[in-house]
Amino acid sequence: METRHNGQFNVRSEPPLPHVLMITFPNQGHVNPMLRLAKRVADKGILVTFTTTSDAGHQIISLSDVVPEDDGVPVGSGRLRFEFLDINWGPSIGVNPDLDERMLHLNTAGPAAFASLIRNQLRAGRPVTYIVNNPFLPWAVNVATDLGIPCAVLWVQSCAVFSTYYQYHHCLGEFPSETNDNISVCLRGIPSMTPEEIPSFLLPSGPFKPISKAILEQFHIIDKVSKVFVNSYTELEPEVIAAISKYVHLIPVGPLVEPDNESRSTLRGDLIKPTDDCLEWLDTQAPKSVIYISIGSIVSLTKEEMAMMAHELTTSGWPFLWVVRPDCRELLPRGFLEEVKGKGMVVGWSPQNSVLNHSSVGCFLTHCGWNSTLETLTAGVPVIAYPQWGDQVTNAKFLVDIYKVGVKLKAPVERNALHAAIESVMDGPNAKAIKEHAAKWKEATKMAMAKGGSLDRNIESFVDEVKKRATSGGNGYIQV
Repeated sequence: METRHNGQFNVRSEPPLPHVLMITFPNQGHVNPMLRLAKRVADKGILVTFTTTSDAGHQIISLSDVVPEDDGVPVGSGRLRFEFLDINWGPSIGVNPDLDERMLHLNTAGPAAFASLIRNQLRAGRPVTYIVNNPFLPWAVNVATDLGIPCAVLWVQSCAVFSTYYQYHHCLGEFPSETNDNISVCLRGIPSMTPEEIPSFLLPSGPFKPISKAILEQFHIIDKVSKVFVNSYTELEPEVIAAISKYVHLIPVGPLVEPDNESRSTLRGDLIKPTDDCLEWLDTQAPKSVIYISIGSIVSLTKEEMAMMAHELTTSGWPFLWVVRPDCRELLPRGFLEEVKGKGMVVGWSPQNSVLNHSSVGCFLTHCGWNSTLETLTAGVPVIAYPQWGDQVTNAKFLVDIYKVGVKLKAPVERNALHAAIESVMDGPNAKAIKEHAAKWKEATKMAMAKGGSLDRNIESFVDEVKKRATSGGNGYIQV
């Protein structure tokens, strides 16, 4: 913009775009929804900076076509840039035995690194208007509060799981204990659950105590958060949302999945390089004939489970695409890859959204992580639910009992069990009903994601608030 002053033209720079800083835990299942939210917010005319630990961040960059710490890339009418915390997390794939030490390091070094990154934005002329953090990083809320910047949290699991944790934290229901570990859990807005169906982090003998502690700490500081975004939508969890909204104002911004026409974009949150040529292999297969298997970025099966899975897939008679991460490759039976040539394909990672939307995929054997759950519902693909721990067991209950889009496979898989599950969802007596339910949820998710749908409206409302705050001088910073 130019103005005339004493006969001379002076250049007056445009005001900076309102700036939202999004920070996420350095794990594949957390990076994906936060990055997808970042793109949707940026699309509406906002500058979004995406951050996580430096090692995970640079892994994302190495598999994308963007440059960190520059002005970012255009996304719709806004921009998306990447700048990472000056701390490392370590390998982000699989369960690491030193989880306690890594979480302690993140909790100790994270706050100072995050505060420094925020101050750097001010010095660079792009003050942060709003912060969106991740439930596994509760300290980010304290940093934002100390600097006078409003903060929202993106809950990356289901509303049902959020409500379960919330009611556990506030003692609003009875949960299994060391003295009474076999009770039905009856909570507001949620169907009755057995101990095996609640998030396993809440069990007395539950795994990964540092993760459980980090999640529950978020509920200690929830009053400091101005908004709670959740990666879900009202049509999917109406009773849950209605019940928990009496205590917390949840804002559904899901499903945070890639639109199919953008699923092959290089602006993805991959921490492992996907094997895109598996899509060409799918092109050669008959419609609805392929069994797709993926148990996510963390779950690892034993060598015995891998051998049983391999045997069942080999003898099922159906073609299959199996994601076996590089850290699990050596667990495959000797000679298996040669034996299945022409029958199946094994890849280290896949462009999952594109795979699920491919016409040849007939069902999805999944660990039931929430991202995978939303992606399969969006694609309308029946499931074989194979949960292991955490929120996966709750998601599996909803997929099978509430959404009725598949069957559950008990872990560890036993001989003939997978074969029976495949037959059940592909061409068994209940297959038609399962496929009809899957098609129904596909339409429901499309409506939520459409222009003017619930996802779009809720993000538009947030962006309007950010813009209003920015224009009214509402950028924070008590100290610089």
